[in-house]
Amino acid sequence: MHVPEETIGDRLVRSRRRRKMTQEGLAESAGLCVDVVRKLEQNRRLNARLSTLNALARALDVELSYLLGQPSTFEARGEGESPSVLALRQAVSPVTELLGEDADPEGPPTVAALRASLRSTEVIRREGRMGEIGVVLPHLIRDARIATRAYGGADQAAAYAVLAEAYQVAATTLAALGKEDAGFTALERSLDAARHSDDPHLETVGISSLAWIFTKQGRLEDAERVALATAERIEPGFRSRPVELSLWGVLLLRAATAVVRQEKYDTVEDLLNLAASAAARIGRDRLDYATPFGPTNVGVARVNFLVEMDKSAEALAEARAVRQVGTLPPTWRARFHVDRALAFADVGRDDSATGALLTAEETAPEWMRYHSTSRRLVAELRGRERRRTSPLAELADRLDMGG
Repeated sequence: MHVPEETIGDRLVRSRRRRKMTQEGLAESAGLCVDVVRKLEQNRRLNARLSTLNALARALDVELSYLLGQPSTFEARGEGESPSVLALRQAVSPVTELLGEDADPEGPPTVAALRASLRSTEVIRREGRMGEIGVVLPHLIRDARIATRAYGGADQAAAYAVLAEAYQVAATTLAALGKEDAGFTALERSLDAARHSDDPHLETVGISSLAWIFTKQGRLEDAERVALATAERIEPGFRSRPVELSLWGVLLLRAATAVVRQEKYDTVEDLLNLAASAAARIGRDRLDYATPFGPTNVGVARVNFLVEMDKSAEALAEARAVRQVGTLPPTWRARFHVDRALAFADVGRDDSATGALLTAEETAPEWMRYHSTSRRLVAELRGRERRRTSPLAELADRLDMGG
């Protein structure tokens, strides 16, 4: 049996013993069957639903990212400037703000230059090129912050808009690396910058990202609350523009993600229906603030939620009905294929699961190496595979997985 160097079960055992809990005590605190805990700890199961892992993380008082074992830093690069988590942290929380900003010898960048840099960053982000984000983003945050201090009036407000979006990208990048607390700090700064900007939608976009970070932290009730409260505040009317419908729909999907992991399935269906009605009013797929919304994204979300609810056969049927996946950014498409792979694996179609994983890797190869669910699924499938060499084994090698 192929087992990675450290599994969810290994981390579960270590955390449980540190809390001086028995398997039975942990299962009771998490509201789970003790057999689930035993199988994970014995590496007889290498994967579990996120609702299960959230419950275990909460019972153990650890971050979900710790149990998942997701990569916590950027990969090394062969040439050029290396991405750095420390540099990103320093950009988000610079010591110069405590000691007083140093004079900038180069002069502030123009608003046009800042916007061009932000557009480039958004392309990199959609394609999941994490290393490049780690290199570019600290410079963009620094430049935008300098511009907010150098300019006044409309140019200052425009610079704050760029700064708000740059902080938001920093927040989601840090959270993807398991640094949710640093991501929360970046989101706070994003929301503050948004209030000084010339874009009335940026605060809503920031709240949407905040809900995602709360979900990553396992703060599911908080994620649901902030998403729904904001959705209620901006609920569109008859004359609402497509961008307003889109942002409202994204908030509903953020709330539904938190709700499904709380296993409140009736509420999930209600939120999906509302999001679907918003998508139908728009009539096509949109991309606003680097986030897609429309009929396709609602269909993809439905597949994800069915996988979460252990309705794998239904998820596969729904996946076949999603026709316009190519309209989504690469990272969204890759996640859709990972959900298909999870469903295939659950119904015992391991070859199809491997094929879906390989499609995901082809779509967003670097994103795949940072995606903890993909890595867990590869480990599970390798644990069931008898061959030493196979496309799945080669994928595990490319993901730099031990075992």
